Amino acid sequence: MAKKKAQNEALELNETLNKSEAFFLKYKKAILAAIAAVVILVVGWILIKNYVIEPNEQEASTVLAKGQEYFNNGNFDKALKGDGAGFGGFAKVAEDYSSTDAGNLANLYTALCYAHQAKPDWKKALEYAQKYSTGKDMLISPASQMALGDIYANNDQLDKAIECFKKAAKMADSRASDDTNMSIAPVALKKAALILESQNKKAEALDIYNDIKKKYVNSPAYQDIDKYIERVSE
Repeated sequence: MAKKKAQNEALELNETLNKSEAFFLKYKKAILAAIAAVVILVVGWILIKNYVIEPNEQEASTVLAKGQEYFNNGNFDKALKGDGAGFGGFAKVAEDYSSTDAGNLANLYTALCYAHQAKPDWKKALEYAQKYSTGKDMLISPASQMALGDIYANNDQLDKAIECFKKAAKMADSRASDDTNMSIAPVALKKAALILESQNKKAEALDIYNDIKKKYVNSPAYQDIDKYIERVSE
C-alpha cells in the first residue's frame, strides 16, 4: 500500500515537473526577457547613481555655495539673479539641478531672496518656498517651515501661516534630543500666537503663551512671555 502511494506521488511529481517544464518552454522568451529587464534596471540604477546622480549633486553643491556666499553677505540681488560671472542665481540652480538636494535647497534660498529684496515680492517668495521639500534635518527643515509661515503671513494667508508656525515648532521639537527645541520652536509658536491675537483669538493665543512659559524655560522667548500672557488675559 505504501509502495503504491509512493509510486502515485512520484507520478504526480513527474507530471508537475513536466507541466512546469512545458510552461517554461512555452514562455521561455518572455521569462528571460523579464529577468533581463530587472537586471538592466538594477545595473542601470547603479550606473546612474555612480556616474550621474552623485557627480551632479557635487556639481550642484559647488554652484550653490557661491550663491550662499552672496546670501550670507547680504547681497540678495546677486544671490537671486546671478553675478554675470558664472553664477546664474539661485532660481537657475533650482531649475538646472532640480533632482538634487542642492537644487531643492536653492528653492528655499530663492524664496528668501525674494523676501529680502528692497521691495519684497511675496508672491514669488511663496511660489519658491512651496517648491522646497522638507527633510529630516534638525535645523533647515523646521526653519524653512517658519520662513514659509512668514511668507504666508505677508501674503495675507494668516491661517496657513499659523499652521506653518505650529508645524515648524513640532518639527523642531521632534528632532531635538529631549523633544524640546529652545531656538526655533518657541519663536515659531510665538509668531503663531501673535497672529491669533491679531485675529482676536485671545484664548488660543493664551494657550500658546502658557505652553512657551511651561516648556521653553531656557529659551529667549521665555524671558518676556509674562508680558504677552498678561496682555491676552485682560
